[in-house]
Amino acid sequence: MSATEFSVWWFDELGLSYRDASFVDADTAVHAAKALTDRPAALLGTIQRVIITDGGDCTVFEWRHGAGVTWPPKEERAQ
Repeated sequence: MSATEFSVWWFDELGLSYRDASFVDADTAVHAAKALTDRPAALLGTIQRVIITDGGDCTVFEWRHGAGVTWPPKEERAQ
């Protein structure tokens, strides 16, 4: 996986992880993450966390149920 490829993961209430997309471009990853956070399962709390990781397996985006987007920090997103 290269630095320009991304994966999207979601986590349930037990902390189990599920891959939603892998080896996709940034635009596809963001759309996949947004679709996950808009699902009824996310609104009800079945989906507890959604992340996007880059080719180096670093988290570049995180959403948490009840908190919204937690990474990157709000002040970094405003730039």
